[in-house]
Amino acid sequence: MTRRIERVNELVRKELSDLLSKEMNDPRLPLLVSVTRVEVSTDLRNAKIYVSVMTNREERETTIKVLQRASGFLHRELKKRLSLRYIPILSFRLDDSIEKGSHILDMIDNIKPPGHLY
Repeated sequence: MTRRIERVNELVRKELSDLLSKEMNDPRLPLLVSVTRVEVSTDLRNAKIYVSVMTNREERETTIKVLQRASGFLHRELKKRLSLRYIPILSFRLDDSIEKGSHILDMIDNIKPPGHLY
């Protein structure tokens, strides 16, 4: 990945985070929606947006659908905020790495040392 793409990834991530927290007034969106990472294609035309949502499975799936439907609005807002030749088409994906990490930590906490009686 080139330095330019890394910079665009971070720029889009920051602006989308700001838009989601300040401009999106959709009641179907939970309060804790975090943009964890952005992967812009090498031609800068498409972007995969990974979001983390701290709710149950159904609400996470609903959140992704709501964000996908709002992608046109978010694209227009990014166009106003960023001075890039191409504003990428946004595609939202669920990032469950935080949940997986939490689950692994819980499993580690529940490991009993050998020979220890409980």
